[in-house]
Amino acid sequence: MIGVGGLLAMFGLMVFRMPVGMAMLAAGYFGTMLISGGRSANAMFVTEAFSATSNYNLTVIPLFILMGNIASVAGFSSRLYEAAFAWVGWLRGGLASASILGCAAFAAVSGSSVATAVTIGKVALPEMKRFGYSDALATGAIAAGGTLGFLIPPSTGFVLYAILTEESIGQLFMAGILPGLLLTLLFMAAVGLMTFIDPKAGPRGEWVPMAKRMMALLRAFPLLIVIVVSIGGIYLGVFTPVEAAGVGAGLVILMALAMRKLEWRAFKQAITATVGTTAMLYLIIIGASVLNPFLALTYVPATLGEAMTSAGLGPYGVLMLIILAYLVLGMFMDGLAMLVVTTPIFFPIITGMGFDPIWFGVIAVIVIEMGMITPPVGLNVFVVKSVAQDVPMATIFRGVIPFWIAMAVGLLAIIVFPQIALIIPQAMFQ
Repeated sequence: MIGVGGLLAMFGLMVFRMPVGMAMLAAGYFGTMLISGGRSANAMFVTEAFSATSNYNLTVIPLFILMGNIASVAGFSSRLYEAAFAWVGWLRGGLASASILGCAAFAAVSGSSVATAVTIGKVALPEMKRFGYSDALATGAIAAGGTLGFLIPPSTGFVLYAILTEESIGQLFMAGILPGLLLTLLFMAAVGLMTFIDPKAGPRGEWVPMAKRMMALLRAFPLLIVIVVSIGGIYLGVFTPVEAAGVGAGLVILMALAMRKLEWRAFKQAITATVGTTAMLYLIIIGASVLNPFLALTYVPATLGEAMTSAGLGPYGVLMLIILAYLVLGMFMDGLAMLVVTTPIFFPIITGMGFDPIWFGVIAVIVIEMGMITPPVGLNVFVVKSVAQDVPMATIFRGVIPFWIAMAVGLLAIIVFPQIALIIPQAMFQ
């Protein structure tokens, strides 16, 4: 009862706008105090907070966030979009497809769905408006494309999942590559279907000669090199994920300085944004580190696991229940908060059922992505709304429906064919 009460109190604090990390911290600390006393709660708080934040692998978070912020303020993100626009913009719905490709490319730098949606949205939405795209298609493509930042490595979601489950960050990064490409193609297919049904929703852009296409690709080449070096270095075993993050951030800064694209004010802005985002993520990690021992004391995860396994649904029936729980929670909770709160509860159940933990990490991240565009909260929808202030929320939610269906198709494919997620990490770590 104390465990259930602690979880309800935590959700209540979140409803009243307390930061997610503080809500988890309060529930874990005071719940432990009720069970074991104040001295035990204090000792647990100090040791768990220190051990969580001093984890060397967490260094990957600020470094990759810095890489994405520098790329954004230096204008590299707009070059990614321009290159995608040059190659696919002439197709029906091509600007929306270019936006999705731009989101996928920038996701490989930023690791953040919010940063991806904001950065590409600021560049792409005015262009789509100029060419007469429907508001639903334009905003839906950006909101859905932005979610790729949570899946395509370097993903902050994978880093947190790895820390919570003690799995390999490198394997999770590699597991996200093919599912990320699959969702990108499915999103583009959704654009093609929508514009086939209603050609006026996404008229063709201007035809771009091959010479200009190659020039646009050449302009985006520096950032593409950073992506290949950092992610490719992990795959080849040249770098650990932390080293790859350091190399990537260093390369982006050096290129921005060499091309005279990084002014002091912009650099200061990128550093400030990096510190703010990192502090928020570290607070969530501290909160989770305090909440998890409290949940273990109350036997809530073990009891829930026994109830689900004894229900006679079988492994895939239990998996469907977990996915349904994620979808419901995604309507009300932030993606990172949902991942941190639910992983300690669901992970023992999944491993007890014999599922691969790396594969489940991909499944969990994709379902959380779906929650990012699911009403009534849909974090990425609110992010796009901040960029497209003249577009009603109902229009944006209507625009994301085809992309939500595309994500469901991709999720089903990965459940039926687990090798989509596992083939690269298994080949890499044999």
